[in-house]
Amino acid sequence: MSATKIGALSNVVIIELGTMITAPLAAMMLADMGAQVIKIENPKGGDPFRHTIGGDYGPNFIAYNHNKRSLKLDLTTQSGKTVLEKLIARADILLENYRPGVMEKLGFSNQRLKELNPKIIHCSITGFGTSGPYKNRPAYDTVGIALSGIASLMLEPDRPELMGPTMADNVTGMYACTGMLAALHARHVTGEAQRVEVNMLESAISLIPDPHAYFTQLNVVYSPTSRVAASHCYAFRCSDDKLITVHLSVPEKFWLNCLAAMEAQATLGSDDRFNSRKKRIDNYPALYQALMEVIEKKPRHHWEQRFTEFDVPFAPVNRINEVQDDPQVQHMQTFQKISHPKYGEMTALRSPIWINGSRLDIEPPPDTGEHSGHILEELGYTAEQINEMRDQSVI
Repeated sequence: MSATKIGALSNVVIIELGTMITAPLAAMMLADMGAQVIKIENPKGGDPFRHTIGGDYGPNFIAYNHNKRSLKLDLTTQSGKTVLEKLIARADILLENYRPGVMEKLGFSNQRLKELNPKIIHCSITGFGTSGPYKNRPAYDTVGIALSGIASLMLEPDRPELMGPTMADNVTGMYACTGMLAALHARHVTGEAQRVEVNMLESAISLIPDPHAYFTQLNVVYSPTSRVAASHCYAFRCSDDKLITVHLSVPEKFWLNCLAAMEAQATLGSDDRFNSRKKRIDNYPALYQALMEVIEKKPRHHWEQRFTEFDVPFAPVNRINEVQDDPQVQHMQTFQKISHPKYGEMTALRSPIWINGSRLDIEPPPDTGEHSGHILEELGYTAEQINEMRDQSVI
């Protein structure tokens, strides 16, 4: 990392024992705010996410690992464990997403961590927590969205085809980031070590509090259309086959504005099926069809102009290859061109968090073990010792 890099967390040092998404994302979010992240990788291939699509620097890895340094380290060897001990002694946070018991097997129990660093923050991310009937099960994103109830809101029972982006993994990483920030504050107040535990199952459940509240309070079981009906959400195909969405939410003014934009006050506005919010929810399929019959007669640019003029919450459905060209996205400079000395130019997604009107630039994700020598030098190892560890495949 550049010595001049500054940010809200510039004095925070994080050791990441993470693979795939949850821990790497949590560490990257903190790195985007200036934290110094050292990513520990197995000398035999590094983070498995590197290799999902060819080579050692695939898009899955790039997405979750910028602004970090990489150290190859074999933690099954005593030499590797000694290096990790030295790193922990200097770190603020140790972050890992191992299954329960792995840290203990490696010799890094909670007690040992506190012996190495009485003020260490240990963040442990698991699939299901550290106890219970599922604690030793493997867990990936689909497991989380299925158990939490999310998948039931996305699947057609007669044709259960999974679609969409990673959700349970990502929200788990975000909750872990939140927990670590809270632990940093708690340590500042108490001066004591902190342990943060986050699991994918509870994180995924927490992503959908409203369906669970409807069930616990009203005994109503959400269906895939419950939320969109209650929120007055619609997706339409326009006459040019382009898609557009409308989200009218709760305020009555947006329903009235939408009718005005569509010049449908005399028809839909006077229809007894739609003349109250409750009726529009109860008759959601019929209302959707009625709105569609109007929208499909004009191209999307027509509706973009009309909805803008009448202050209707709407958006075109951008395909992934269209997002970077969106005027607002370009204005915010959400994407940044970066270059790695070995792998060349790439485009990175910047943090959505602005602090005091700015955010840090992005440094490219590291090659496997790219910074091993430099990090060991910082720990006091000599060139001879570093070469010896390379010869022994410790790094």
